[in-house]
Amino acid sequence: MSPPLFETRLKSLPLLHRGKVRDLYAVDERRLLIVTTDRLSAFDVVLPTPIPGKGRVLTAVSNFWFQKLAHILPNHLTGDAAEDVVAPDERGQVAGRAVVAWRLDALPVEAIVRGYLVGSGWQDYQATGRVCGIDLPPGLRLAERLPQPIFTPSTKAAVGAHDENIDFARCAALLGPSLAAQVRDAALALYREAAEYARTRGILIADTKFEFGLDAKGRLTLIDEALTPDSSRFWPADRYRVGENPPSFDKQYVRDWLEASGWDKRPPGPELPPEVVERTAEKYAEALLRLTGVAL
Repeated sequence: MSPPLFETRLKSLPLLHRGKVRDLYAVDERRLLIVTTDRLSAFDVVLPTPIPGKGRVLTAVSNFWFQKLAHILPNHLTGDAAEDVVAPDERGQVAGRAVVAWRLDALPVEAIVRGYLVGSGWQDYQATGRVCGIDLPPGLRLAERLPQPIFTPSTKAAVGAHDENIDFARCAALLGPSLAAQVRDAALALYREAAEYARTRGILIADTKFEFGLDAKGRLTLIDEALTPDSSRFWPADRYRVGENPPSFDKQYVRDWLEASGWDKRPPGPELPPEVVERTAEKYAEALLRLTGVAL
């Protein structure tokens, strides 16, 4: 495996933004180059230790879902090869980890769908019997499958800030009632089909986050990433038990180590030990293999 890539240094294209994981460059007025690095963020802090192969896993998983779910909603991919829009000596920085995407107007909410009761949803339910303003049946247990998936949007925070869970009324105030309903219905449709497929591959998608944008004609479009171990909570179906928090194919292993380390969850984050890096890389690679049948 090639050395991990913490940060890109492309000279042939203007850098627009560095996010928690992705570096964005301008290709031209209509297109972007989105490079998924091996950076890892936890508790909204970018950690100093990259995870080898992570960017390639996220890119491959996203591209798999973009293709599989294209009949439900169009996505931001242009079909251009990333290697074709950078200088020849920069192709190594983008190979397998970058896509060329249309420039779209990103919506100011994250579209979260929950199929199981866990995480902040579980905490909300314990306190109020609801999740993001949605009433749920009494007596549900940790990690229990919900009667039906629910749409629980959040605001989009800048790097280092925290997203805020909001109810549908607030989402409608931000987007307008018609667009908010369209986002909700699209997110639920995408989740349902993906969750059904993933179950056949031995993975339960407990929850996931989608991001959407509008094209020049106002059409809703799936952007950013889709149903990856970074944007979703993947559980191995054979280890799922109601009442327990199952192990997951994502950065939960890192979160658990950080919680036990005594770190105060404020920047800068601590360096990760080699065994945590290795185990996390294995988790990402296994998710890719299970979902797509393709090894890293």
